[in-house]
Amino acid sequence: MNATASPDAHASAAAARRAGRLAHGEPGWLDTLAAWLLALVWILPLVYAVWTAFHPGEYSTRFALDAPLTLANFARAWEAAPFGRYFVNTVLLVTMVLGAQLVLATLAAYAFARYEFPGKPVLFALVLVQLMITPDILLVENYKTMTALGLVDSVLAVGLPYFASAFAIFLLRQTFMGIPRELDEAARVEGAGPLTILWRVYVPLARPVYVAFALVSVSYHWNNFLWPLIITNTPLSRPLTVGLQVFSATDQGIDWSVITAATLMSAAPLLVAFLLFQRQFVQSFMRAGIK
Repeated sequence: MNATASPDAHASAAAARRAGRLAHGEPGWLDTLAAWLLALVWILPLVYAVWTAFHPGEYSTRFALDAPLTLANFARAWEAAPFGRYFVNTVLLVTMVLGAQLVLATLAAYAFARYEFPGKPVLFALVLVQLMITPDILLVENYKTMTALGLVDSVLAVGLPYFASAFAIFLLRQTFMGIPRELDEAARVEGAGPLTILWRVYVPLARPVYVAFALVSVSYHWNNFLWPLIITNTPLSRPLTVGLQVFSATDQGIDWSVITAATLMSAAPLLVAFLLFQRQFVQSFMRAGIK
């Protein structure tokens, strides 16, 4: 028997391996190349921003390995605009919105998942309709409402339209419906009331979903721009996104080193949080079933 395999046998084996990889969903070389190209396109602006922010202005368009490093751009940006106030406003905004969303969505989702009441299908349908309405459509009506309430140019006005999240209600309702009712009955036998059951049974079991939604909510409201731009007029209520836009306006002159330094300061908390919690970030989305 010949110890060496024929070329046809090698080709058949290679074809079988390729078919096996495709059958198991393994990416081919073309998919891998495309992924690396997309990653390169995504990271190039960030690399440019880092380079420009840490080098003098004359090196913003000239890449030299012997270029001196400096932190002066960050100091100039911090002194040129009230970024400290912008950071406080943004942290207060995302914390306030996330807290309100979690409380309201939890109570609403629990009611939709475990209670029967008149008009329940219609009300839940209205929640689903809200998922199809982009917030930008409601800018004029939201502004009229904030004006009537006397809340224009306040952090509360920036966050109030987002307190009730249809996405969070839908996501938590689906999660709560998957929890066995036997756990409710066991808790009632122990003398637990509805709110105790919600807090002791449902909330802990839905923790991955809460983490996933919190990541989405914080990221969205940290980067939200259009509505805060419309509803705020002074630095006392502006978040980072609007403050950065005002800071980088052309009438104040364009210094790319200082602008990129301010941009990195604004994005740094999200970048650091993602690098520190990227494993939890991915796992929470996989567990929550968000596609």
